[in-house]
Amino acid sequence: MLRKTLKNTSKHEKLRAFIKKSKIPPEYLSPSRKMISRGVLIGLFIAFIPMPMQMAAVLLFVPFVKFNVPIGLAMCWLSNPITMPPMYYMEYLTGSFLLHMKPQPVEMTLSWFSNNLDNIFIPLYFGTAIYSIFGSILGYFLVNYLWKLSVKRDKKKHYTKR
Repeated sequence: MLRKTLKNTSKHEKLRAFIKKSKIPPEYLSPSRKMISRGVLIGLFIAFIPMPMQMAAVLLFVPFVKFNVPIGLAMCWLSNPITMPPMYYMEYLTGSFLLHMKPQPVEMTLSWFSNNLDNIFIPLYFGTAIYSIFGSILGYFLVNYLWKLSVKRDKKKHYTKR
């Protein structure tokens, strides 16, 4: 379903005219499986990292890796103001557990965070590394698998219609 929507949208005449006028390289908007899955990989990798300006961080990959940029930007919005506190708390607890450190009781206030940043920095970013690496790789392979499954279903439907 999503695969077909992306393919149909990319064929829209107004979108093609905008891309040509803006001189955007078309590979950065490609609806192919490889480009979409790379966009998911990069977007999810950045989404798990507690940092400001995550969308700008996704754009830093553009000169080095070819991927579907809108998908990468959309994926970094996995961490939004609603999901950030539970995500980062989970990363902190995971990092503390894996480093055999006793987690401190957390208060969701800026003053607590600024006063305790030295104590939580290492377990937080260790947990972040775990979730960023494994979450983005899982997303990459999941998109590839679901895309291939969708193609197989479409082929099966096509052959049964005959």
